[in-house]
Amino acid sequence: MEAADKVREAVEEVRVENEHFRRRAAVAVGVLAMLLAIAGLAGDKTSRDIVNNNILASDTWAFFQAKNIRQASYQLAADQLEVTLASQPGLPAGTRAAIQNRVASYRATAARYESEPDPADPTNPLKGAGKKELTAQARALEEKRDHAERQLPSFEYAQGLFQLGIVVGSVSIVAGSRPLLGFGLVLGAAATALLVNGLWFGIPLPLV
Repeated sequence: MEAADKVREAVEEVRVENEHFRRRAAVAVGVLAMLLAIAGLAGDKTSRDIVNNNILASDTWAFFQAKNIRQASYQLAADQLEVTLASQPGLPAGTRAAIQNRVASYRATAARYESEPDPADPTNPLKGAGKKELTAQARALEEKRDHAERQLPSFEYAQGLFQLGIVVGSVSIVAGSRPLLGFGLVLGAAATALLVNGLWFGIPLPLV
Protein backbone atom coordinates (compact mmCIF):
# COMPACT_ATOMS: atom_id res chain seq x y z
CA MET A 1 0.00 0.00 0.00
CA GLU A 2 2.82 2.37 0.89
CA ALA A 3 4.60 1.58 -2.39
CA ALA A 4 1.43 2.31 -4.36
CA ASP A 5 1.08 5.65 -2.60
CA LYS A 6 4.64 6.55 -3.48
CA VAL A 7 4.03 5.63 -7.10
CA ARG A 8 0.91 7.78 -7.21
CA GLU A 9 2.79 10.66 -5.60
CA ALA A 10 5.60 10.32 -8.12
CA VAL A 11 3.14 10.24 -11.00
CA GLU A 12 1.33 13.26 -9.60
CA GLU A 13 4.61 15.15 -9.23
CA VAL A 14 5.48 14.39 -12.84
CA ARG A 15 2.02 15.48 -13.97
CA VAL A 16 2.25 18.72 -12.01
CA GLU A 17 5.75 19.37 -13.28
CA ASN A 18 4.65 18.76 -16.88
CA GLU A 19 1.68 21.03 -16.36
CA HIS A 20 3.94 23.78 -15.06
CA PHE A 21 6.27 23.25 -18.03
CA ARG A 22 3.43 23.54 -20.50
CA ARG A 23 2.20 26.71 -18.85
CA ARG A 24 5.65 28.28 -18.96
CA ALA A 25 6.05 27.16 -22.55
CA ALA A 26 2.67 28.67 -23.45
CA VAL A 27 3.71 31.97 -21.86
CA ALA A 28 7.00 31.89 -23.79
CA VAL A 29 5.16 31.24 -27.06
CA GLY A 30 2.81 34.11 -26.26
CA VAL A 31 5.76 36.46 -25.72
CA LEU A 32 7.28 35.36 -29.02
CA ALA A 33 3.95 36.02 -30.75
CA MET A 34 3.84 39.52 -29.24
CA LEU A 35 7.38 40.23 -30.42
CA LEU A 36 6.48 38.87 -33.86
CA ALA A 37 3.64 41.39 -34.05
CA ILE A 38 6.02 44.21 -33.09
CA ALA A 39 8.53 43.10 -35.73
CA GLY A 40 5.74 42.95 -38.31
CA LEU A 41 4.53 46.45 -37.50
CA ALA A 42 8.08 47.81 -37.53
CA GLY A 43 8.78 46.13 -40.87
CA ASP A 44 5.61 47.53 -42.42
CA LYS A 45 6.38 51.04 -41.17
CA THR A 46 9.95 50.79 -42.46
CA SER A 47 8.73 49.69 -45.89
CA ARG A 48 6.38 52.67 -46.01
CA ASP A 49 9.19 55.00 -44.92
CA ILE A 50 11.38 53.74 -47.77
CA VAL A 51 8.69 54.40 -50.35
CA ASN A 52 7.54 57.73 -48.92
CA ASN A 53 11.02 59.19 -48.44
CA ASN A 54 12.04 58.05 -51.90
CA ILE A 55 9.02 59.81 -53.42
CA LEU A 56 9.63 62.96 -51.38
CA ALA A 57 13.32 63.00 -52.32
CA SER A 58 12.45 62.61 -56.01
CA ASP A 59 9.91 65.43 -55.79
CA THR A 60 12.42 67.67 -54.02
CA TRP A 61 15.09 67.03 -56.66
CA ALA A 62 12.51 67.76 -59.37
CA PHE A 63 11.73 71.08 -57.66
CA PHE A 64 15.48 71.75 -57.46
CA GLN A 65 15.82 71.09 -61.19
CA ALA A 66 12.93 73.41 -61.98
CA LYS A 67 14.58 76.12 -59.87
CA ASN A 68 17.87 75.51 -61.65
CA ILE A 69 16.26 75.90 -65.08
CA ARG A 70 14.49 79.11 -64.08
CA GLN A 71 17.69 80.48 -62.53
CA ALA A 72 19.60 79.76 -65.74
CA SER A 73 16.86 81.49 -67.75
CA TYR A 74 17.14 84.66 -65.66
CA GLN A 75 20.92 84.61 -65.89
CA LEU A 76 20.80 84.23 -69.68
CA ALA A 77 18.25 87.01 -69.96
CA ALA A 78 20.43 89.29 -67.85
CA ASP A 79 23.48 88.42 -69.97
CA GLN A 80 21.60 89.23 -73.18
CA LEU A 81 20.45 92.58 -71.84
CA GLU A 82 24.01 93.43 -70.80
CA VAL A 83 25.19 92.53 -74.30
CA THR A 84 22.52 94.89 -75.65
CA LEU A 85 23.77 97.72 -73.41
CA ALA A 86 27.36 97.12 -74.45
CA SER A 87 26.59 96.90 -78.17
CA GLN A 88 24.31 99.94 -78.28
CA PRO A 89 26.03 102.77 -76.46
CA GLY A 90 23.74 105.32 -78.09
CA LEU A 91 20.59 104.17 -76.29
CA PRO A 92 18.60 106.95 -74.61
CA ALA A 93 19.38 107.42 -70.93
CA GLY A 94 15.85 106.38 -69.90
CA THR A 95 16.00 103.20 -71.94
CA ARG A 96 19.46 102.35 -70.62
CA ALA A 97 18.32 102.89 -67.04
CA ALA A 98 15.27 100.67 -67.58
CA ILE A 99 17.43 97.90 -69.02
CA GLN A 100 19.91 98.20 -66.17
CA ASN A 101 17.05 97.93 -63.67
CA ARG A 102 15.80 94.84 -65.46
CA VAL A 103 19.27 93.31 -65.38
CA ALA A 104 19.56 93.99 -61.64
CA SER A 105 16.14 92.42 -61.08
CA TYR A 106 17.07 89.30 -63.05
CA ARG A 107 20.36 88.97 -61.18
CA ALA A 108 18.60 89.35 -57.82
CA THR A 109 16.03 86.74 -58.75
CA ALA A 110 18.75 84.32 -59.87
CA ALA A 111 20.60 84.88 -56.59
CA ARG A 112 17.41 84.25 -54.61
CA TYR A 113 16.92 80.94 -56.39
CA GLU A 114 20.42 79.93 -55.26
CA SER A 115 19.50 80.34 -51.57
CA GLU A 116 16.09 81.26 -50.22
CA PRO A 117 15.87 80.47 -46.47
CA ASP A 118 12.58 80.18 -44.66
CA PRO A 119 11.84 83.60 -43.11
CA ALA A 120 10.50 81.92 -39.97
CA ASP A 121 13.65 79.80 -39.51
CA PRO A 122 16.45 81.22 -41.68
CA THR A 123 19.26 79.20 -40.05
CA ASN A 124 17.66 75.83 -40.74
CA PRO A 125 18.81 74.47 -44.14
CA LEU A 126 16.02 71.86 -44.06
CA LYS A 127 13.53 74.66 -44.59
CA GLY A 128 13.33 77.14 -47.44
CA ALA A 129 12.90 77.01 -51.19
CA GLY A 130 16.30 77.88 -52.65
CA LYS A 131 18.59 75.42 -54.44
CA LYS A 132 20.87 75.23 -51.40
CA GLU A 133 17.96 74.45 -49.08
CA LEU A 134 16.36 72.01 -51.51
CA THR A 135 19.65 70.13 -51.83
CA ALA A 136 19.85 69.77 -48.03
CA GLN A 137 16.22 68.63 -47.85
CA ALA A 138 16.62 66.06 -50.63
CA ARG A 139 19.78 64.61 -49.09
CA ALA A 140 18.13 64.41 -45.66
CA LEU A 141 15.22 62.50 -47.20
CA GLU A 142 17.63 60.19 -49.01
CA GLU A 143 19.46 59.52 -45.74
CA LYS A 144 16.14 58.62 -44.07
CA ARG A 145 15.36 56.31 -46.98
CA ASP A 146 18.79 54.69 -46.81
CA HIS A 147 18.52 54.24 -43.04
CA ALA A 148 15.16 52.54 -43.46
CA GLU A 149 16.66 50.28 -46.12
CA ARG A 150 19.35 49.28 -43.64
CA GLN A 151 16.70 48.54 -41.00
CA LEU A 152 14.38 46.44 -43.15
CA PRO A 153 16.46 43.21 -43.40
CA SER A 154 16.66 42.98 -39.60
CA PHE A 155 12.87 43.11 -39.33
CA GLU A 156 12.44 40.58 -42.13
CA TYR A 157 14.85 38.10 -40.54
CA ALA A 158 13.38 38.72 -37.08
CA GLN A 159 9.87 37.87 -38.29
CA GLY A 160 11.09 34.63 -39.83
CA LEU A 161 12.93 33.55 -36.68
CA PHE A 162 10.02 34.51 -34.42
CA GLN A 163 7.70 32.38 -36.56
CA LEU A 164 10.08 29.42 -36.34
CA GLY A 165 10.43 29.91 -32.58
CA ILE A 166 6.64 29.93 -32.17
CA VAL A 167 6.29 26.74 -34.20
CA VAL A 168 9.04 24.94 -32.27
CA GLY A 169 7.64 26.20 -28.94
CA SER A 170 4.15 25.01 -29.83
CA VAL A 171 5.48 21.58 -30.74
CA SER A 172 7.35 21.44 -27.43
CA ILE A 173 4.07 21.96 -25.57
CA VAL A 174 2.44 19.05 -27.36
CA ALA A 175 5.49 16.82 -27.04
CA GLY A 176 6.40 17.98 -23.54
CA SER A 177 9.97 18.44 -24.80
CA ARG A 178 12.17 20.83 -22.87
CA PRO A 179 14.99 20.71 -25.45
CA LEU A 180 12.54 21.78 -28.15
CA LEU A 181 11.38 24.67 -26.01
CA GLY A 182 15.00 25.64 -25.40
CA PHE A 183 15.66 25.64 -29.14
CA GLY A 184 12.57 27.76 -29.72
CA LEU A 185 13.77 30.25 -27.11
CA VAL A 186 17.19 30.41 -28.75
CA LEU A 187 15.48 31.26 -32.03
CA GLY A 188 13.42 33.87 -30.21
CA ALA A 189 16.52 35.39 -28.62
CA ALA A 190 18.22 35.67 -32.02
CA ALA A 191 15.08 37.24 -33.46
CA THR A 192 14.91 39.70 -30.55
CA ALA A 193 18.52 40.73 -31.20
CA LEU A 194 17.63 41.39 -34.83
CA LEU A 195 14.56 43.36 -33.78
CA VAL A 196 16.64 45.51 -31.42
CA ASN A 197 19.19 46.06 -34.18
CA GLY A 198 16.48 47.20 -36.56
CA LEU A 199 14.84 49.53 -34.05
CA TRP A 200 17.92 51.23 -32.58
CA PHE A 201 21.24 50.38 -34.21
CA GLY A 202 20.54 49.80 -37.88
CA ILE A 203 23.63 47.65 -38.50
CA PRO A 204 23.16 46.70 -42.18
CA LEU A 205 22.45 43.09 -43.05
CA PRO A 206 22.15 41.53 -46.52
CA LEU A 207 18.56 40.93 -47.63
CA VAL A 208 18.29 37.65 -49.49
